[in-house]
Amino acid sequence: MLKIPRLEQVDLEPYWSEEIDHKTAMQHFLLFAEEEGEHVAILHPEHIAEGLNFLAHLGLDFPVYTVDEESYERLRNKFLELQSSSAFEEVESASEELIEAESELLEFIQNAQDLLSDETSAPIIKLVNSLFFQALKKGASDIHIESHERRGEVRFRIDGALKKHIDLDRRITTLVINRIKVISNLDISEKRLPQDGRTQISISGKVLDVRVSVLPTYHGERVVMRILMQSEHIPTLEELGFAHDITQAFYRLLTHSHGMILVTGPTGSGKSTTLHAFMQYVASPDINIITIEDPVEYNADNINQIQVNEKAGLTFASGLRSILRQDPDVVMVGEIRDAETAQIAVQAALTGHLMFSTLHTNDATSAFTRLMDMGIESYLLSSTLLGILAQRLARKLCPQCKRPVTIDAEKMAEAHLDPSRTYYGAQGCSACDFTGYKGRQAVGELFVIDDEVKRLIHQGLNDHEIRERMKQRGMKTISDRLREMLEAGLTSYEEALRVGLMDG
Repeated sequence: MLKIPRLEQVDLEPYWSEEIDHKTAMQHFLLFAEEEGEHVAILHPEHIAEGLNFLAHLGLDFPVYTVDEESYERLRNKFLELQSSSAFEEVESASEELIEAESELLEFIQNAQDLLSDETSAPIIKLVNSLFFQALKKGASDIHIESHERRGEVRFRIDGALKKHIDLDRRITTLVINRIKVISNLDISEKRLPQDGRTQISISGKVLDVRVSVLPTYHGERVVMRILMQSEHIPTLEELGFAHDITQAFYRLLTHSHGMILVTGPTGSGKSTTLHAFMQYVASPDINIITIEDPVEYNADNINQIQVNEKAGLTFASGLRSILRQDPDVVMVGEIRDAETAQIAVQAALTGHLMFSTLHTNDATSAFTRLMDMGIESYLLSSTLLGILAQRLARKLCPQCKRPVTIDAEKMAEAHLDPSRTYYGAQGCSACDFTGYKGRQAVGELFVIDDEVKRLIHQGLNDHEIRERMKQRGMKTISDRLREMLEAGLTSYEEALRVGLMDG
């Protein structure tokens, strides 16, 4: 009987060779590694025969080892990181290799001879794949590729702020943009009109949906790619990061079977993420959830999602009308933009549906005025609205390098800060990519429409007066929450100011 030596709890480095069909080898549970200076074949402990058969088929005379399952998975993930392919077309394994570090990418761009051939050349494919890989590694939500007069530039949006990634030669920028058009099924020859598309990228065993927008500018085209999230990345209500009292209030609001919950805030403040977390919380096999979104940001398995298509006549209003004929229990409208959508949404909430939507207002109470401006009567609002959440995302200081700072006494008085506390500022280190910040925290004010609020609405009070009454009753505003973050040393004065410390 064949005795194969076994390695336990090892962290092996992959051995990559252009002569080996690694993709097929992986399918046959066969990997290759470097162990103490020699190239070895690694077998999965439960698929030894299959791996050996394929190794015999390759005709390679490598020493053979089996490893424990955890070590095998670790090595397999390293191989997956070395290859990234588009779902739209298969490319050679040579092109699926990835450049992991920025310094290596710069060197590669300077030294690769074939970069200026065409958008299907292996180096260009490798370059584009590496941009996706590095964006993913850094936790970027968007990739910007811009054409300037003499050069191109790639920037990543990380934690809500754009950060320069790399400069590209002008001609290389054009080829990179063409490559992105190819994988997004867009027209390469069209350079005068804006184009929108989607693509899927497979990196490290994860499939990413990417939304692509191409815009002609004075010096050439610019591309913005939004990395969309899959359903498994939708956070739970607890993971959203709101204060404990707000999270508890969410649980109470989501027990209602009908009514409307609104989320307000500027673009990029996490409204869609919050709404999807709400839907995942209420989702169960016995209820029908339908959404209409522009665009569909999260690809969720257990809900029915409709994408707005204005060219084809599918607007929020027409889509919402059709949804209501589909016997839904829960409906999510991506945004209430016009009077017609607002009217149908309020009627739906009145007739026994749980309705979620977003509005662009600065605070929770101004949502009233906004809806009344759209022609919704105040008595309808008081009977349908359950709660309004205004939210922002504040960047958190990097715990490795944050440093105590002195805030001017006048500024402290203006922001009602406690002078006895220690406050911190951003510095920048390798852990936070020299930004001074790492991660973001959701900051919100939740305005629950209870009997007291309904009474105030019927008395004809405007949103400012209602807001003042609610603050007297103990409603914490976004400004209060930011003050708490500042005093806890979680964020900087500059960031709190940017997000809305002075908004009251």
